[in-house]
Amino acid sequence: MRKDPLPLKEMGEEEKPECLSCTGPKPKPMKKLLLCFLFSLPFFSIIGQTIPPERIEKFKADVLIEVEKNATLGQQINDMLFSFSELGFQEKETFTYLTTLLEKNGFTLQREVAGIPTAWTAIWGSGKPVIALGSDVDCIPKASQKPGVAYHDPIVEGAPGHGEGHNSGQALNIITALAMKKIMERDKIVGTLMLWPGIAEELLATKAYYVRAGIFKDVDACIFTHVASNFGVNYGDGGYQGMISVKFNFEGAAAHAAAAPWRGRSALDAVELMNVGWNFRREHLELTQSSHYVISDGGDQPNVVPSKASVWYYFRERTYPAIKTLFDKGIKTAEGAALMTDTKFTYEILGAAWPAHFNKPMAEVTFANIKKVGLPKWSEEDQLLAKATQIEMKAKVQGLAIKLDTMGMPNPPGVVNIMGRSLVSLAGGSDDIADISWSVPTIVLTYPSNIPGLPGHHWSDAISMATPIAHKGIVAGAKVEALTLVDLFTRPDILKQSWEYYKTVQTKDQQYIPLVGEKDNPAITLNKKIMEENAPKLKPFYYNPARYKTYLEQLGITYPTLRADQKEAIQKLTTSPQK
Repeated sequence: MRKDPLPLKEMGEEEKPECLSCTGPKPKPMKKLLLCFLFSLPFFSIIGQTIPPERIEKFKADVLIEVEKNATLGQQINDMLFSFSELGFQEKETFTYLTTLLEKNGFTLQREVAGIPTAWTAIWGSGKPVIALGSDVDCIPKASQKPGVAYHDPIVEGAPGHGEGHNSGQALNIITALAMKKIMERDKIVGTLMLWPGIAEELLATKAYYVRAGIFKDVDACIFTHVASNFGVNYGDGGYQGMISVKFNFEGAAAHAAAAPWRGRSALDAVELMNVGWNFRREHLELTQSSHYVISDGGDQPNVVPSKASVWYYFRERTYPAIKTLFDKGIKTAEGAALMTDTKFTYEILGAAWPAHFNKPMAEVTFANIKKVGLPKWSEEDQLLAKATQIEMKAKVQGLAIKLDTMGMPNPPGVVNIMGRSLVSLAGGSDDIADISWSVPTIVLTYPSNIPGLPGHHWSDAISMATPIAHKGIVAGAKVEALTLVDLFTRPDILKQSWEYYKTVQTKDQQYIPLVGEKDNPAITLNKKIMEENAPKLKPFYYNPARYKTYLEQLGITYPTLRADQKEAIQKLTTSPQK
């Protein structure tokens, strides 16, 4: 931890140093200077890192001002990434744009970390503590959508789009980091900021490799940001399912499907039999599991017996041993399918995620800052877009959040809280931030840049993501993150408590064992063909902040754009008597 105390002077106050300990009649200048030295030295040498509360509050007030100054930059980063719309492992434009931006702002870049071409770290500062700020950047297949339009209207038909809102988190983190960097430079606060991206999060395919590569070995704490429809932070077991992503590859023998089918051994038959076997097996699996698959290769054409075929499975469970058990059952099912079809099979791990566990002291500090910042002030136009989208998606028409959620509490391994109900974890999500949470004290800060009640991983979740809703949520989230950074950099007790929780509670009875092996490697070719087809179609729509204030302006979209029937439905809701 840092040993040298923060200097007490402000910028521009060099000629008039002020002693916070001095009271009473104003002494002569030389005597005053001597008294300041004598009173200040024992204070910091005895208490070490202790900084007066009023000093911390001054840092917080100043960093909020700096965040607000960066609001336009946050909007530009958000809208730029929205326009790129890149799938996991193919975030090439995003990689170039963000790394160039951070390098220009004084960060030291390490590119292609952990053997992943679009991964990077950006570091500024020196010494301890080292605080990492992360957020995902990839988008969703077939989720292209014009922002601010409350019905399906793709920018490019069939193209990827930010139907998860991952275009916003790096914007939040970067404007936070730049604000904090300015305060740290001005007041000579010792410490290090490390920014990093979640690559291919929708595939859960990189963060375990980050851990394996030692990217977080010197990090003292990690704040991860993720878009939501309200502020949020939780601690303990967050209700996530762990997961292993596996592709089973079957190999048989080709033959003419009509003239000599008896000479063939169908790899596709093996895939289908594996799926049939697994679907029958589901009846006898733990209720906490969920599993799903897609046939990623079903052969070439019907008149050729498929010699090769593949099926891609996600196996999800609530604990590490349960994930391994479920995976082993999947392997046995594949073995049975291969035996029945006289084929061979191999499997490859494409990604993995542990069940998450988040840090209580960090969450408590962050939630206190959430309450200080509060939700953004939504305009009438913002609420109109939200309600029209909810009508379109047949969701509860509630508009945007106007009341803060409570802090998330830990969930027992067999139960999660979904949409306000305690349920067995039949369909809980996964996130590979969990692997980092088992490597260093970590929290996830969610921030209000999206519309409540939407299905997720869907074009409708992109509607708000390059509009004032997203922009306001980013700035509000950056303020919370900046306040939390001030706490972490100026109050060593928080980090001490965070590591005590990590060691004596989180990892007391459970140690992290990677689900990826030493011979497994990131599946960096995934989504390559899709992006090679779609990137040229999307390129004419890339955002140009030099010409247009916002992406909405560039696309010529009136904010918000609603159909007549949506306007009529909202009018009826407005004029209907309350029951």
